[in-house]
Amino acid sequence: MDKNNLLQLMLIQEEEEDEEHMLLHHIFQKRRGIQNLFVKRREEGYFKLLIDHLKTDDSKFRECFRLNLDQFHFVVALIRDDPTKPGTNAVPLPITAEEKLALTLRFMATGETFRSLAFAFRISHSYISTLVKETLLSMCKHLVPMFIPAPSTDVLERNAEEFWQRWNFPNCVGALDGKHIRIFAPAKSGSLYFNYKEYFSIVMLALVDANYKFVVLDVGSYGKEGDSSIFSKSALGKKILTSEDFFPKDQFLPNSTKKLPHVVVGDEAFRLHKRIMKPFNKLTANSDKRNAVFNYGIPDYVSGIPSVLYTYSYKT
Repeated sequence: MDKNNLLQLMLIQEEEEDEEHMLLHHIFQKRRGIQNLFVKRREEGYFKLLIDHLKTDDSKFRECFRLNLDQFHFVVALIRDDPTKPGTNAVPLPITAEEKLALTLRFMATGETFRSLAFAFRISHSYISTLVKETLLSMCKHLVPMFIPAPSTDVLERNAEEFWQRWNFPNCVGALDGKHIRIFAPAKSGSLYFNYKEYFSIVMLALVDANYKFVVLDVGSYGKEGDSSIFSKSALGKKILTSEDFFPKDQFLPNSTKKLPHVVVGDEAFRLHKRIMKPFNKLTANSDKRNAVFNYGIPDYVSGIPSVLYTYSYKT
């Protein structure tokens, strides 16, 4: 090897050693900074301070976490048994189920960034991203079967009775609509999530009862899709459009001899169907006062109008 090549090789080795030294120095400084910031999480973290001040004030506790103290402990008891990381020499006291739930609830209530929550709760932002996902999955696993079970015939019959009593609408088991939930566009997704409101979203399609409580949910469709197309391809849509077992048996309308099927109500985005009711369009409603009354749902209209409108509207 000649002198020039040897010199060049030595320079390359020196540069590599310098880069390695800088990288190790950076890692050391980073680890030392994380240790100084997060080592006293249990004594100085946001959760410790909040619990000390709020555990005797149920009203303020609910303002902070959107759950009262009893509800908080109820959810903690459900998710406590899910797998958690055991203690180690570096982290002898792992993050508790209470801390995980408190962090997740604050994230959901405020929409704060993970970096902002990291400084408050003294947990690294990279781990918060994993922690929030795990906690939400655990909550869904335990709470969904409990609070949003698959609707039975008895539940739908009760919904129909509530719709009649509260909204003066007979034989209705639920109200259907879609909601765009704003998101950051996933990588390489193009315009799939870009909706007509000109922002990126996923769509939540929901069936609710007369008290605005969820009966069935379908979440995750592309933002560019319309409510009608999402409904047609969803499990909920297929159930409503094709399954007769989903609905209670046909019932007589109030003050009428007509026996008609149970339905769900939706807005103009959905197609008219035997099982789907929708308002009259503006032109039709403006031309006939009875149609406008039907759209608005005024409770004191005469008893003969509902059956006429109801019969006419569901026909294709």
